[in-house]
Amino acid sequence: MANYAEIDGNNIVQRVIVVETSPTGEAFLAKIGGTWIQTSYNTSAGIHRLGGTPLRKNYAGIGYQYDPALDAFIPPKPFPSWLLNESTCQWDPPIPCPSEPSVWNEASLSWVLL
Repeated sequence: MANYAEIDGNNIVQRVIVVETSPTGEAFLAKIGGTWIQTSYNTSAGIHRLGGTPLRKNYAGIGYQYDPALDAFIPPKPFPSWLLNESTCQWDPPIPCPSEPSVWNEASLSWVLL
């Protein structure tokens, strides 16, 4: 089985489905139409959890953006100040997260300890 993400004209993921890894699965995607890109349930931040080959940096989710130049699925930006790490295609805070449980405060651009 394989996971596929349907993207719209703005490269935003609309849905993710599981289809057979076979000509039948490909025919099914062709029949329902749209633009479909394979994604891997086991890939996150450019690492395959089971030691396999990572696919497109992150498992696609609804609202994620597909970047064809990076060939990656990028989650929605959590805060305006956060920067895209192109190696992982994850969003990094401008200040590293402390080891203690914390939440990001965008107004003060700082971490607040819980």
